[in-house]
Amino acid sequence: GLERGAKNQFSTFSNFITTINQKREGIGNRNSPTQLVIPNIKNVRDLPPICLDVRQKQRISIDTLPQELKAPIPPEPSLPIRTKTVKDFQDDVEKAKSSGDWKAVHDFYSTTFDSFLEINAAFKKDTNSPFNTIEDSGINAKFVNVVYDALLNTPQDVQKSVLKGIINGLLQEWKGPRTKDDLRAYCILLQNPQFSNTSTYVIYAHLLRQIAALTEADHHFLVHWSKKISQRRFKQLVDRLLQFISLRLFPAKPEEFPPMVKCTWWIPSATKVLALFNAANSLISPPIISYTDFYNSTLDHIDLMEEYHNWQCYGNSHRFSFCQYPFIISIAAKKVIIQRDSEQQMISIARQSLVDKVSRRQKPDMNMLFLNVKVRRMHLVSDSLDELARKRADLKKKLKVTFVGEAGLDMGGLTKEWFLLLIRQIFHPDYGMFTYHKDSHCHWFSRFKCDNYSEFRLIGALMGLAVYNSITLDIRFPPCCYKKLLSPPIVPCDHNTLVGICDVTLDDLFQIMPELAHGLSELLSYEGNVEEDFYSTFQVFQEEFGVIKSYNLKPNGDKIPVTNQNRKEYVQLYVDFLLNKSIYKQFAAFYYGFHSVCASYALLLLRPEEVEILVCGSPELDMSALQRSTQYEGYQKTDLTIRYFWDVVLGFSLDLQKKLLHFATGSDRVPVGGMADLNFKISKSETSTNWLPVAHTCFNQLCLPPYKNKKELKQKLIIGISNAEGFGLE
Repeated sequence: GLERGAKNQFSTFSNFITTINQKREGIGNRNSPTQLVIPNIKNVRDLPPICLDVRQKQRISIDTLPQELKAPIPPEPSLPIRTKTVKDFQDDVEKAKSSGDWKAVHDFYSTTFDSFLEINAAFKKDTNSPFNTIEDSGINAKFVNVVYDALLNTPQDVQKSVLKGIINGLLQEWKGPRTKDDLRAYCILLQNPQFSNTSTYVIYAHLLRQIAALTEADHHFLVHWSKKISQRRFKQLVDRLLQFISLRLFPAKPEEFPPMVKCTWWIPSATKVLALFNAANSLISPPIISYTDFYNSTLDHIDLMEEYHNWQCYGNSHRFSFCQYPFIISIAAKKVIIQRDSEQQMISIARQSLVDKVSRRQKPDMNMLFLNVKVRRMHLVSDSLDELARKRADLKKKLKVTFVGEAGLDMGGLTKEWFLLLIRQIFHPDYGMFTYHKDSHCHWFSRFKCDNYSEFRLIGALMGLAVYNSITLDIRFPPCCYKKLLSPPIVPCDHNTLVGICDVTLDDLFQIMPELAHGLSELLSYEGNVEEDFYSTFQVFQEEFGVIKSYNLKPNGDKIPVTNQNRKEYVQLYVDFLLNKSIYKQFAAFYYGFHSVCASYALLLLRPEEVEILVCGSPELDMSALQRSTQYEGYQKTDLTIRYFWDVVLGFSLDLQKKLLHFATGSDRVPVGGMADLNFKISKSETSTNWLPVAHTCFNQLCLPPYKNKKELKQKLIIGISNAEGFGLE
């Protein structure tokens, strides 16, 4: 009944909108102050995108708009008097359930949702107060939740009356800008659980279109009001929008919706409203929900490169692309975009090298299509840095590694081994480039000054090569490092522009130097006299090669005492000094090295946390997931040897499981897509059972002899994975 009736209503509603729009166009040039809430389809289809500069501008504006907007606030119309309380409503519902007479409940719903004024009259905390600030929406959230929680359990005619009232509200004609009561009504209507039903999507789409078309100042209010919604209901709102987008892209029953050509504005409108919730989520620390909850995995199945190229070509134009809203694209999808973009760059660079050779009438050589790195194991770091420095022009070619004196051919395995050993040596404390902090188990840049920072540039290039060649690294940088690496995400043309400088907080310092951060936190909360008890100035002291040096945090800082009034400034300057200024030259070189390889607009799609996942993968091993996705060659998963193998592996310690993963794949890290992305294969080795297992790391393949019992398999496997360095040819 609801579905059939709702569809008929929506068809009429859609036709009504079309008719009104046609009439509007007929009188379009008349200077009338009255505007229809539902914009015409042409305007809505071309919603302003949040793309490169626009996205950053909007993010800044949301944070920096004043709490009291300077724009004149339209007068709020007087609201009807409604005195029903939460308890009154709950009593009405209970009486209706017991008696079967739903008239009182029906009257409440049909009246309340008949117009925006009635919605405010019912759910506004105080109808006599304007509630024109971002701090308080003035919405009685408890009453809204109770009314919506009861709605889906009411008879069909009650639910229909709500939908009919919403249609009436959306079809009202508006004069001038929206009032805060209008914004309150939008905020309340968005939470309607009926919009989870596909039969209501036409109404939902028009609601989203109106909200998406609001001014930036109105969006500012909606963002700040939305962050006050409870976590559970906030997540429901986000999931509802994601489901709307998914089902519009891939409808289970296409006949339920209008043809795509007639509603191309549905997805842009929903995505822009979703962007408001993403902005609200980012304003809270910690966020209301995880940033991964905004991912829409349905987008993994569309033509991502077409989306990416549209975004590149039409960046600031009005053409919609999901890349304008990167928060909705999953890390797996972003990895695909980055990989394909890298492959296209590799092909382009290789083609140019070939053309240059032919134009000079030189014989083409296959080696010129690759970045060939030849190193000696005993001089791994120096040889590697020399090779990368000499072949800087080839960094965007496909990487191939050769270990001098070894017969291994690089089909991917030697490259993984090279990265693993090189990172292990470079980050050793004796090398002096990075300091390991035991409390936080992470590395940070050495602040000691040196004459040449080129090695930091080469380390950045090395990390860029790993991302460019889809290799995961065992690097333990704090999250702050990746935030700095995207500051800015595109290398500025002006070389005088500072790079690698970002806003840092005490929380960032906690992730690197927790003991020092705790001390500064104690300073901020100290209730005594800071100046007399601490006797500190705006000056810091650091030991460099046995010599104590002092640095002023601000001009004449050594003469400015730290007091109760200025201690917040002192802490902020101290944190900024440690994480930005004291290591600026080191990190700037590292930044330029990374971007010399990874320079791509695809980096604009990434959050700092996502860059970390691309570089390091995930350290959390799920061997059961690996077991489920493993392929077999010469074995069946029910064979005794295979059952022995998984019994042994699942019983291994974490250290041995990491060694097995490193032995078989060349890395002990899990890629972005999880264990399934490893394409791990176990092949039957026809050699004697006296032999140890053999691995082909290029293909993530383990060759396992048919050992006779579990004890023998465990013994040979542990010996093999514990002595896994070096390559040979069979």
